[in-house]
Amino acid sequence: MPRYEYRCRTCGDTFELSRPMAESSAPAACPQGHEDTVKLLSTVAVGGTASTPATAPSSGGCCGGGCCG
Repeated sequence: MPRYEYRCRTCGDTFELSRPMAESSAPAACPQGHEDTVKLLSTVAVGGTASTPATAPSSGGCCGGGCCG
């Protein structure tokens, strides 16, 4: 189940809730009981490395196949 981050406008507390995507925009009360909250835009950090093999064949896609003008 996705986690959404909210901030309370009354006390400034930031908190997370796990809820179904269908309820992502539903109002959420802060842990202190205040109702004036906003959903924050969450960012996802993805780490790691990626490499392309030196012998990767040309896929013939747009930028590899000459269809770009």
